[in-house]
Formats: sequence, structure tokens, C-alpha cells
Amino acid sequence: MTMTTATPTTQKPAATKSAFTDISGRRKSMNTFMTVIVYAAMALAFIPLVWVLVELLIRGSGVVFTADWWTKSQFRILYGDEGGGALHGIIGTLVQAVAASVFSIPIGIFVAIYLVEYAGNSRLGKITTFMVDILSGVPSIVAALFIYSLWIVLLGQSRSGFAVALALVLLMVPIVVRNTEEMLRVVPQDLREASYALGVPKWKTIAKIVLPTALSGIVTGIMLAIARVMGESAPMLILVSTVNRIEWNPFGASQSSLPLMMLDLYKSGTTGPAADKMWGAALTLVLLIALINVAARVISAKFSVKTH
Repeated sequence: MTMTTATPTTQKPAATKSAFTDISGRRKSMNTFMTVIVYAAMALAFIPLVWVLVELLIRGSGVVFTADWWTKSQFRILYGDEGGGALHGIIGTLVQAVAASVFSIPIGIFVAIYLVEYAGNSRLGKITTFMVDILSGVPSIVAALFIYSLWIVLLGQSRSGFAVALALVLLMVPIVVRNTEEMLRVVPQDLREASYALGVPKWKTIAKIVLPTALSGIVTGIMLAIARVMGESAPMLILVSTVNRIEWNPFGASQSSLPLMMLDLYKSGTTGPAADKMWGAALTLVLLIALINVAARVISAKFSVKTH
């Protein structure tokens, strides 16, 4: 008699497959839900930005998109009267920003290089990092008062656009240091080790390999720092006298800027030509910052190391 044995069947593979399908379905649903949340948050963040830009264009375009606005100052023209331009404020803003950048950019980059490449866990590195963190949270009015006490009261110098630039240095340096530091840390360690293996000194590796690789991010960080200080008004109120004529000399007692011009226009009235010029100065500042950022993108794209 032949006996047959029945092969037992199990439902575990089907059950396991069903469980994996349920998990996969839940993950897809959660991914879709979070994607919607992220896009909704991004849309909410764009609302005030677009609102501000539209408001600036509506209120300031009437005076900004004229030839006189970019070629004339308010010299011998009352702020409440029509006419004149913002050239004195534009020149003052650019001169002060350039003067601050001359000091801030080299200091910030060299400090970042020290923290990333040389400091390690040294005591000096920890102290430097701590001081940079403190400077990052210093309000502009505190930086202005410090420069006033040091430069004007203690050293006996006069109020000037250069004093404003010194206050802006205190605000720019921590931003440049932090951004440059992060960009240098992104550079792969393999690039450094390959350079060292070829016998290239460390300083030349930093100059020829590390900095060019991180150039794009470093330039972006510098532009962010410049954009921040160009809109500061507290140092101008304390460290320099306002004037409605063109002043190129940063060491003179008087020099205007776009933020200072906006404050003067606000004091002159919130309606009529003064209000139009105030919105025009605000739009001009936004346009200048936008142009600087575009120029930075072009420079970083041209000089950064190509990876392909």
C-alpha cells in the first residue's frame, strides 16, 4: 500500500507580504502628507515676502524709475517738495559698506580658516568660537555705542562715515566667520589628504584646494553679511551727521545713507512727496541688495572649482 504524505502549507509569506504592503502604504501616505505640509509652509513664508515687494513697487516705483532719482541728490531741495534724487544716500551706503567689507571679509575668512584648519580642540579656538557667538547676538545699537565710546570719546575722533563702518565691522565679522566656517567644513577631507600625500604644504592646500572649492558658499555668506549691514540705521543715527548732499569722504563729519535718508523723510511727513521718496529709498535699497547678490552668484559661478 502506497502512503502519500501531504505537504503542509503555510500562510506566513502572504501575511508578511500584506504587512509590508500596509507599512509601505502608510509611509507613502505620511510622505504625501508631509510634502503637502512643507509646500504649505513655504507658501505661507512667501506671502509676506511677496507682499512687501509688491508694496514697495507700488509705492516707490513712481520716483525710483526716473533718471533724476539715480543722478541727483536732495541738495537744496526740501524733503517735502517734489524733485531731487537719492544719489547722496546711495553713495553713502556703498562707501560705508565697502569700508566695512575691507576689514570684515579678510578678518572673517582668516578666523574661519584658523577655526577649521588649525584650532582643533585648543583653548584659543574655543575662546574664539565663544567670542564669535557673542558677537553674533550683539544688537546694532550696542555696536554703535561701543564704537562711539572707543573711537569718539576715548580716541577723540569725530563722527564720520568711517565710524559707522567700524560699527558695521562688528556686525559683519561673525556672519562671515560662521558662513565661511560651515563652507570649509563641507569640503571633503579626502581632498586635503590627497594634497598632503603629494607633498603640498598645508597653507598651499588651503589656498589652492580648500578655498576655491568652498568659494561659492563663501561669497554667498559675504553677500548676506553685506546685505544685513546695508540696512542698519542705528549706527548712522549715533556715529554720523545727516546731510542731503553727495559726500564721498567717509572721514567727514557728515555723510548720508539710504536708511538715514528714510528716517529723515519719515520725519518730514508720511504723506505727499516725502512719503513717495521714503518708499523710493526703501525700494532702492532692496534693488541694490538684489544686484549685489546677482553679482555674487555670477562671480562664484565663474571662479568656483568645477566638479565635472
